[in-house]
Amino acid sequence: MVDLIKKKRNGKELTREDFQVMIDGMVSGDIPDYQVSAFLMAVYFQGMTALETAIFTDVMMRSGDLIDLSEIAGVKVDKHSTGGVGDKTTLILGPLVAAAGVPVAKMSGRGLGHTGGTLDKLESIKGLSVDMSRSEFIERLKEHNIAICGQNAKLVPADKKLYALRDVTGTIGELSLISSSIMSKKLACGAEAIVIDIKVGSGAFMKTVESAEKLAELMIDIGSKMGRRIIAVVSAMQQPLGLTVGNALEVEEAIQTLKGKGPEDLTELCLVLGSNMLVLGGIVADAAEGRKKLQAMIDSGEALDKFKELVQAQGGDVSVIDDENKLPKSKYSRIFNSPFTGYVNELYAMDVGLASVKLGAGRETKASVIDFGAGIRILKKVGDRVEKGEPLAILYAGDESLFEPALEKLNKAYVIGDTKPEDTPLVYKILE
Repeated sequence: MVDLIKKKRNGKELTREDFQVMIDGMVSGDIPDYQVSAFLMAVYFQGMTALETAIFTDVMMRSGDLIDLSEIAGVKVDKHSTGGVGDKTTLILGPLVAAAGVPVAKMSGRGLGHTGGTLDKLESIKGLSVDMSRSEFIERLKEHNIAICGQNAKLVPADKKLYALRDVTGTIGELSLISSSIMSKKLACGAEAIVIDIKVGSGAFMKTVESAEKLAELMIDIGSKMGRRIIAVVSAMQQPLGLTVGNALEVEEAIQTLKGKGPEDLTELCLVLGSNMLVLGGIVADAAEGRKKLQAMIDSGEALDKFKELVQAQGGDVSVIDDENKLPKSKYSRIFNSPFTGYVNELYAMDVGLASVKLGAGRETKASVIDFGAGIRILKKVGDRVEKGEPLAILYAGDESLFEPALEKLNKAYVIGDTKPEDTPLVYKILE
């Protein structure tokens, strides 16, 4: 391992054998964390070539179980988001794309920090379970064309160890490490093609379009070298997506979107991502045709029916879809009024996400218990005109003492100015 550290420190290219030795030793515990940390720092400063990154991804992918979805007909298309605030697209895209005829086998995560997690949102539906065996996952996929579950602990154990070390060694931001982490998990789950939503802005990990494009190109290259097709969508996360942040609130908004009544930005992004999933699934010739097909699924009610099917198959209370008042509600609410007259110039997603966590909607640590009803309903977004004293947002919590720390964050999130800001794109670029 010392030789591998020196080799990478000196900027030399590592071989498959080198990576195999390191990953095997790390997973077995034979190579100590301090040596792996030294390797990560060497990569942080020297980087990895595209070939190294693809090999590293492949070796990591094979460090644990692999899910074989070959018995499922059709191209299995996955979607991954690099994380944001108010991003409930999986709840909409899963049933929407499955209704259109592409199998959606989704393994999702939980929220930590300012970003929410798909599993937490789904579990705000009474009775719904995201825990299932591999055979149950495949059977549900066969029967319903969709299944959403938590990641198997035996999938890509190498990434779990590496991610924990990256978090405490200041090496999170290296692009080859980011891309190999994402791709190893997606490919281990049996995806044959992937649409990746790379978020850019204050509420995202990537702060510039240029850095997001570099990450996109690297993941597309990894996919190509491993025989998988990737489409990357670079989308805005300067302000939250949609009008809700918080688990049950986001489920409610997802249901409204599947009914054709969702916020414009959320609906648009789902149509962009979903149409490209249909292209990868091989059932439409291009994104324009895919968009029409998805809109037809919404208009006919088939997308909403598929969501009901998913909820019922996973043990959830289907009645919440027709009566959203049955979703968890927090005991207390507080209106946040505008301190000024003018236009909303900024609505920083990071601060909104942190405010939501303070209300109990997210986790500050892995041990935190989530209040499914807590969160924020946004009434004014960037570009909207507001009068002094007019409501900007409504906060929900199970304990009134949580409002003050949340309001401190939300006060930083809103910037009110005299002039209306220029419109900015929702989608910056689509790469493949």
